[in-house]
Amino acid sequence: MKTLVFVSLVGLFLHDTTAEMHSLKYFYTASSEVTNFPEFVSVGMVDDFQVEYYDSNTKRAEPKLDWMKKITEDKADYWEWQTEISKGKQQDFKVGLDNLKRRFNQTGGVHIVQNMYGCEWDDETGDVNGYEQFGYDGEDFIVLDTKTWTYIAPQQQAVVTKQKWDNNKAQLEYLKNYYTKECPDWLKKYVNYGRSSLMRTDLPTVSLLQKSPSSRVTCHATGFYPNRAMMFWRKDGEELHEDVDKGEILPNHDGSFQISADLQLPSDDWGKYDCVFQLSGVKEDIVTKLDKREIKTNYVNPIYMIIVIIAVVLLLVTIVCAAGFCLYKKRDAKRPPSLSSEALLKQKIMFLNQNA
Repeated sequence: MKTLVFVSLVGLFLHDTTAEMHSLKYFYTASSEVTNFPEFVSVGMVDDFQVEYYDSNTKRAEPKLDWMKKITEDKADYWEWQTEISKGKQQDFKVGLDNLKRRFNQTGGVHIVQNMYGCEWDDETGDVNGYEQFGYDGEDFIVLDTKTWTYIAPQQQAVVTKQKWDNNKAQLEYLKNYYTKECPDWLKKYVNYGRSSLMRTDLPTVSLLQKSPSSRVTCHATGFYPNRAMMFWRKDGEELHEDVDKGEILPNHDGSFQISADLQLPSDDWGKYDCVFQLSGVKEDIVTKLDKREIKTNYVNPIYMIIVIIAVVLLLVTIVCAAGFCLYKKRDAKRPPSLSSEALLKQKIMFLNQNA
């Protein structure tokens, strides 16, 4: 359950990034009546990698990557500081969740309020951008517009909150300073400490796969890093959107990633098609031409399979017969030699003479 809720939260607010664009995001999740899940969870992410974690069960902020431990060089009490911030947010969100349930005329049941905030920094241009948004039960509730520094209320129930927060000029000034200066400053420190990991690039092995001659052709890339990558099919140099099924980026056991894209079998010249893999931080695309000779498959023609099965059966029958014959000969060799009819007659005559 913990993984499912966290993944859905990241999916809601994930921003596209490039090699030059770095991001710092914090995700808060407060919930009620969710089985086997903490009432409050805080997750910090740098460039979409989880770097710190807190929940209402452990009541302690902790690093999730080794290089994040270096942050105490800038602030010795960093983890105690983050713990106290998270504890305060835990109480705020508990009250906020109760208020939202009343505003939506709800009582019991499962309810979830989510908050994502953070900033992006382009290390080439120096541009920074902040963002803050709240969701309730899977839908947008209120969003901060960092161009006008006012809030947007997608739902009627959020209008009261918008009016209250828009009128809090002191808080808006604080947020403006945080998203344009304080947040990017921390992000730069994190990127500096984790540069060897965050800026690492590993190219993948790309293969063409097919289950059977009539099935789709899969372009599969594995072993790449980081997980900011794209894969698509092209025809005559133009990206295809129809007859293509793009897969998600999935983790490998060694920390690298894999991705695939399926193409419906072309009815025209296969030479017009190619598969393109793009990795963030790498300028050159990896292009794989659609070539029947390069396709790997586990498919075996049914006729060949029948021939193999018959051959195996015949081989087994031969082995069984040979084993039976050997066993018969072995038993026959141990049996006492039998007397011939003539020898039996002579023994009978001798017996009669001795008893005459």
